[in-house]
Amino acid sequence: MKTKSLAGVLIALLLVAVAGAGAAAASAQEVTQAEKDRVLQYLETTKKNVLEATKGLSETQWNFKPAPDRWSVAQVMEHIAASEDFIRGMVKEKVMVAPAGEPGRDVKKTDEAVLAMIPDRTNKVQAPEPLVPTNRFGSPEGSMKHFVESRAVTEDYLKTTAGLRDHVADSPLGKLDGYEFVLLIAAHSERHTKQINEVKADPNFPKH
Repeated sequence: MKTKSLAGVLIALLLVAVAGAGAAAASAQEVTQAEKDRVLQYLETTKKNVLEATKGLSETQWNFKPAPDRWSVAQVMEHIAASEDFIRGMVKEKVMVAPAGEPGRDVKKTDEAVLAMIPDRTNKVQAPEPLVPTNRFGSPEGSMKHFVESRAVTEDYLKTTAGLRDHVADSPLGKLDGYEFVLLIAAHSERHTKQINEVKADPNFPKH
């Protein structure tokens, strides 16, 4: 399993090329109810943590930047919301029409790699250009509203989509299937909740 940066994962998603619709063969593996429940709980927990980390912030607190080259909480929140749409869109439009994975692929090992590597902020990386904050939602509150609505769409997609294990696409973490990309969505929001809490822990963070 190759360990590379989250930025690399997202850039790979931007550039992912698949063999074309209809190329996938049936897979012997299907997402179990336990697996589905696990990621649904993770999606809900990480959503709750994002909302908790941003609850009650003043405009000054939203927009505080620890340094000129660091993001504010408002910018991180926008990035989380925009990335949710982007990654889910890639799953629907690209991953789910990609070829099947190798027979006997160790999905549990890959699942755990996503859960371990994506939230790890040991290596700080630059976001790919399409996911850099631009105030696309108009305000921090707009970003939060969009995130909550988009997370509901992600959860519904997980609940209603069959064959999430049947297709894989390249990423710097190796071949990921549709289920693992949904795990990545939740793990990505966990990663950036940590970033929000880092900003709030800065000694110069406004008290109100």
